[in-house]
Amino acid sequence: MTLKRTISDFRLSALAAGLLLCSAHSQAAAVLEEVIVTATLRAESLQDVPVSVNAVSGEKMMEAGISKVEDLQAYVPNLTMSETGIGTNIYIRGIGSGINPGFEQSVGMYFDGVSYGRAQLTRAPFLDLARVEVLRGPQNILFGKNSIAGALSLISARPGQEFEGLVSGTFEAETNERVLDFVVSGPLTDNIGGRLAIRKREIDGHMENLTLNRDEPQRDEQTIRAMFVWDATADLTAALKFEVGQFDVNGRQIEIINDQASTSDTAAFNGRTYGQILDFTEINVGPVNLVTVDADSSVLNNFQDYKRSSNGDYSYNDTHNVTLNVDYVWGDHTFTFITGVLGYKTSELCDCDFTGASVFSVAAEEEYNQFSQEFRWVSPVGETFEFIAGAFFQHSELDFFDSIRVESDILPQLLNAADIQEGGARGERPPFDATGGPFDNVTQAQVAGTPLAALFQPLFDAGVLELGGIGDAGDEIVNLGTPRDFSSTTDLISGFVQATWNVTDLTRATLGLRYSYEEKEGSRSLNFSDITTGEVRAEGEIDTVVAKNFSAERHNLSGSRKGGNLAPSLNIQHDWSDDVMMYATASIGYKSGGYDARSNASPDANVIRPLQNPDSDPIILVGSFEYDEEQATSLEAGAKTTLLDGAAELNIAAFYTQYDDLQVSIFDGTLGFNVGNAGAATTMGIELDGRMALTENLMMTGALAFLDFEFTDFENGQCYQGQTPDYMVEGNPYCDYKGKTNQYVADYSGNMTFVYTTMVSKDLEFRGGADFVFTGAYNSSQNLDPSQEQDAYIKTNLRFSLADVTAGWEAALLVKNATDETTISYSNDTPLANSIFGAAGHYGFVEAPRTIALQATYRWY
Repeated sequence: MTLKRTISDFRLSALAAGLLLCSAHSQAAAVLEEVIVTATLRAESLQDVPVSVNAVSGEKMMEAGISKVEDLQAYVPNLTMSETGIGTNIYIRGIGSGINPGFEQSVGMYFDGVSYGRAQLTRAPFLDLARVEVLRGPQNILFGKNSIAGALSLISARPGQEFEGLVSGTFEAETNERVLDFVVSGPLTDNIGGRLAIRKREIDGHMENLTLNRDEPQRDEQTIRAMFVWDATADLTAALKFEVGQFDVNGRQIEIINDQASTSDTAAFNGRTYGQILDFTEINVGPVNLVTVDADSSVLNNFQDYKRSSNGDYSYNDTHNVTLNVDYVWGDHTFTFITGVLGYKTSELCDCDFTGASVFSVAAEEEYNQFSQEFRWVSPVGETFEFIAGAFFQHSELDFFDSIRVESDILPQLLNAADIQEGGARGERPPFDATGGPFDNVTQAQVAGTPLAALFQPLFDAGVLELGGIGDAGDEIVNLGTPRDFSSTTDLISGFVQATWNVTDLTRATLGLRYSYEEKEGSRSLNFSDITTGEVRAEGEIDTVVAKNFSAERHNLSGSRKGGNLAPSLNIQHDWSDDVMMYATASIGYKSGGYDARSNASPDANVIRPLQNPDSDPIILVGSFEYDEEQATSLEAGAKTTLLDGAAELNIAAFYTQYDDLQVSIFDGTLGFNVGNAGAATTMGIELDGRMALTENLMMTGALAFLDFEFTDFENGQCYQGQTPDYMVEGNPYCDYKGKTNQYVADYSGNMTFVYTTMVSKDLEFRGGADFVFTGAYNSSQNLDPSQEQDAYIKTNLRFSLADVTAGWEAALLVKNATDETTISYSNDTPLANSIFGAAGHYGFVEAPRTIALQATYRWY
């Protein structure tokens, strides 16, 4: 880190902290509006909630163009979400589940009280929300045991007592983004209200695909929601929500961001980048051509420039959910019943070599169905003892399929080239060497009837070439498919109680307990097939070739697990004054174990021996299947303050959390991901948020977070390319992560927002807003490769609007990333580039550059 950057980072954090804390020394006449949240399952003021929580209103999300969780992270420090090549990452305070369909997320997402625990659902677009509440830290009691890092609570807008509606359209020329929102709401009868919301969004994308000559990622999203609220009696209310959605993406925001020259011993690769190897590689023996690879020249674009080389990929998603929420008031007590039916189907194709050469792709399909039922009993407030108690049941079924697909002869030919020059090392080695040359042991049958026959005939006649096994490794993977099927069924039942003792008018103590019992079954099988016929390939040299080059083996695994645990929480609150509330919380939480969907090998130390030469060194592959639960022990202390007679608020939280048996999904360095329990880690930090009415017209809000993460025990970490392993286990390299930080962890992050509102005439209102989103440096790769550190940055988003408050129309100009910062949200090793060809390189997810959009909205009441 340079001195210039260190000074810049310090100035940035000092400025943000100073702007937040200056409220204690400023004067303002205006008074803030109260923010109501339901983070504790009661409607309470944000200033009364004893937890670190950020609330973002639906109006703010529409104005700022926050269309999904990935956009929301800019406004919530210590929240990180990014897509990856074959999955989705979502982290809070440095903790997340990583890439694996077998995982339930460490960051729980709840939509109108229904758990949306699958990572794929975090990609779904937002629609007509009242607000989003982000609760940081373990949420073990009210939001379930799996929300071990935090929780996102999404609350739909409900129909009101008056007829109202909205039509809004947004257009951005550079990416050709078009967004149309339509909402109509109001009473249908004297006691039934309805609300219909529709969103349609299309975008061409901010990346140029040089191979296909099109912009990407092209998104086509559409969501429809209908909600009906029935006030059956004065004591009984029922809300029924139907929602269907579709979000399809063609292309990705992925490009090769660096590509180093190969250090391979294979002469055809050495000194050339992966792009150069794919662009043109030729091997001749005299006048005879053995190998020719000639891919699209777009593969030579191997640096970050918002241009990618790809044969095309997609992700097609269909979702549906039905939620019934019934509230019954009996005296001063409220009973709530929440029934949820949820499901989705996904079909994806990943051009997973991330180049315009047809090296290989990965096809995947996923189907998920869930039923849940929750019962809550909420006591009245104001009593000496208050409580929230309930029971929860959930049944879920997941079916996942994927397959590596080798659909061209590029990879087979390159493997043959390596096999020739390495004396058969890429497949089956012959039982002995005849002369020590690179073409020893070619069989006469191999060359019979080919131009090679005359070239090699004298060697056959002399008895120099005896047996086959050289130059044929690539032939084994022609039209290769690796169909893998994974399924998991889960039944979860739990009961919880959170009881508050109002010790005095100023002091409260809350004890929470949640007992959960879970039964889970899982199975995974992987085989080798021909993608043209679908037939399973017979065992033989293909098994050796795939093991050596793809680190994969055939397997068929199944298992079942069951067990329960008790998660406790203790919270103490004290009102220091009318304007200051302090709290402290201690809790222990759990995240359930399960089964790995994406490992390419069995966890047993299976040995694959070359069929032709039993004297060769064995190949040992160690994958993963079952992983255990993880545990979090957390301490948090904070204060919620109101300042300047209600004109300002400043909240602070300090936390320390220790994670044991941390669940991680580690890239195996080739094509697979292995899940295991890493050991232990600690995360600690300070979070501040506040807002202040600087004047009656000018509002300031901000948030700032400092974070420190450290692995305290993680011996089996993945080494980055070129890193010397700390130790080897059965031939597999591992690097010890003890003392290291985690992916996405920045020392500081935050945001500042200024909104100025004024009437320029009797009915015409001007509103100008500026968001400053900043973060310190972080590593975007899960193997913590030093070359993949994202520099600290500040992004500026602007919005200027003019509205007629009487007529109901508004016109706005939106500028995102006004300073045109280039940022990488996720990066990883370029698959196969280093493991097969010795060329270290990375691909990255590149966020959008500056965009300028126009937005027009019409509301009626």
